[in-house]
Amino acid sequence: MADRTAPLSVEELRRFVASGEIDTVVLAFPDMQGRLQGKRFAAGFFLDEVLEHGTEGCNYLLAVDTEMNTVDGYAMSSWDRGYGDFAMHPDLTTLRRVPWNEGTAMLIADLAWNDGGPVVAAPRQILRRQLERLAELGYTAQVGTELEFIVFRDSYEEAWDRDYRDLIPANQYNIDYSVLGTGRIEPLLRRIRNEMGAAGLTVESAKGECNPGQHEIAFRYDEALVTCDQHAIYKTGAKEIASQEGMALTFMAKFNEREGNSCHIHLSLTDADGANVMAGPDGHGMSEVMRYFLAGQLAALRDFSLLYAPNINSYKRFQPGSFAPTAVAWGHDNRTCSLRVVGHGRSTRFENRLPGGDVNPHLAVAGLVAAGLYGIEQKLELPEACAGNAYTAEYAHVPSTLREAAELWEHSPIAKAAFGDEVVAHYLNMARVELNAFDAAVTDWELRRSFERH
Repeated sequence: MADRTAPLSVEELRRFVASGEIDTVVLAFPDMQGRLQGKRFAAGFFLDEVLEHGTEGCNYLLAVDTEMNTVDGYAMSSWDRGYGDFAMHPDLTTLRRVPWNEGTAMLIADLAWNDGGPVVAAPRQILRRQLERLAELGYTAQVGTELEFIVFRDSYEEAWDRDYRDLIPANQYNIDYSVLGTGRIEPLLRRIRNEMGAAGLTVESAKGECNPGQHEIAFRYDEALVTCDQHAIYKTGAKEIASQEGMALTFMAKFNEREGNSCHIHLSLTDADGANVMAGPDGHGMSEVMRYFLAGQLAALRDFSLLYAPNINSYKRFQPGSFAPTAVAWGHDNRTCSLRVVGHGRSTRFENRLPGGDVNPHLAVAGLVAAGLYGIEQKLELPEACAGNAYTAEYAHVPSTLREAAELWEHSPIAKAAFGDEVVAHYLNMARVELNAFDAAVTDWELRRSFERH
């Protein structure tokens, strides 16, 4: 019998459809928030029509807020432009089974306009463009993402009905690295691990984290686009599996005043022979390429924070002594810095510790690559490493609010040169939409502070 793990070939899909094992095919793309948006097709119709010709989706899917409200300010999609369609073209290299949904396969789409031109503000296209620039130098980005999440024993519907108050975490105390703690919800973690493996992701491990109910499942690194696609599939799948188990989990950056959910991103570069070009001579230290690339990260980190921390809630993580960074600094295996250099020889890489679990991986990795290219092009000199506590040292500060990050992004010559005016304007508007919504909201904090006492 054919291998039932990903990736699937079209021939295998045809056989599974003919035998009745697969009856549904999901075609989806990552939106601005990193969520998968798309359609479920009858498998026979997908093979007969969509496989060759693709399908259509309303272009407002890249011009709405988190709650899918149509909003003003987007050049590519509006009431004045009629909210037309863009085309969704299947990327056959992403075809896989979806074990947590019976009889289902999935693949990721690239977006194009009706004249065949790319939708340049689409996250997947933004990442593709930066990877093409990197390839012109003969390099390939290898990326791993480390997502944390908090598990609750309430269902998503129960959480919604209770306004997300008084939820029951799956663990009642800090279970960082605790085998007993992960064992308490092993049935859920095991399902996620095994079914992600059957969907073609290479699972490494699961471990407990600090916040009650907080966990992390790690996957093996891969080429940048593959990792980012799998990241989006994993987030969707983990939520669906939790829902099927009558539970809920969240990747939001800061659920409460305790430890937030991080998404540390590791990146290295390989050449055409697969050798790590970040490793120094004889596999020791850092190469000149890595020093330039890392210096570019520092130079662009504040300007690109919007890509790493895209929501108002994202900035609640950046607290001193929280293992979330506040300083624009790098260090060797130093978790107080925004950029942490780890590994040796073929495993030499750096870790960007800014992103939270709410990050859009395609946009964040595009930012890492663009920043590194800036460092290479400008031959930037890497400053001395931080050897102590970056929280208390004299370094430039990571933006503390989405408003600050948006202003840096708007006026960044590095961003405009790397991504173009259209992309900069598109994601600036996304930030403004979120800020306007938050500025108009009355929060629980305000009610508690002001209802009686003001």
